[in-house]
Formats: sequence, C-alpha cells, structure tokens
Amino acid sequence: MTTVLAQLTPVIAQEAEGGGGSILAFLFPFVILGGLFYVFILLPQRRRQKKTKEMQASMGIGDDVRTIGGIMGTIVDEDEESFTLDLGGSRMRVVRRAVAERLTPDTDEGDDS
Repeated sequence: MTTVLAQLTPVIAQEAEGGGGSILAFLFPFVILGGLFYVFILLPQRRRQKKTKEMQASMGIGDDVRTIGGIMGTIVDEDEESFTLDLGGSRMRVVRRAVAERLTPDTDEGDDS
C-alpha cells in the first residue's frame, strides 16, 4: 500500500503544478463573458430603470401620460403610490410604475412657414 502511495505522490504533485494554469485558462473565458454580460446587458438596463424612476418622480398634476397598457390620459390627482388619470370623461387610477412615458406636445406644428 505504501508503495502505491509513493508511486502516486509524484504524479499528484505534477498535476497540481500543471493544473493551476489550466484552471486559470478554463475560468478566463467565463470571466470575460461575465464582464461582457454586465457591460452590454446589465448597465443599460440599470440606466433605463434610473431614467424611468426619475421621470415618474418628476410627473405631476396636469401632465399628459401614456401607461404601459397604451392608455393615454391627464394626471388629475396623485399620491405616493398612484395617479388618477382623466381619460376624457372617465377617470382611472393607476400605480406609478404603470406610467410608461410623459406625452409632450409637438412643438413643430406651428413652424410651417
């Protein structure tokens, strides 16, 4: 039994020395792919989320908005978690997260000269 262990010790030592480089070579592509995933997917997503939160926080009564469901209306009331929209004769209460964008009037309409 000791002779088998004595014979295997140099083999194990060689694998440990050569194996360290192969582990780094094995992990390097995964590190690169993780970095690319972060740069091309996570960073733009975080920027969009930040921009959306800032837009939703800056909205107030009188703003024309469009919800994520495509409903367009004017904000007539608000609280911490929701807006009340006037839909032209009826009203609807929606959560702040449901507002997709602020509709701005088209300023180029009067410049037809």
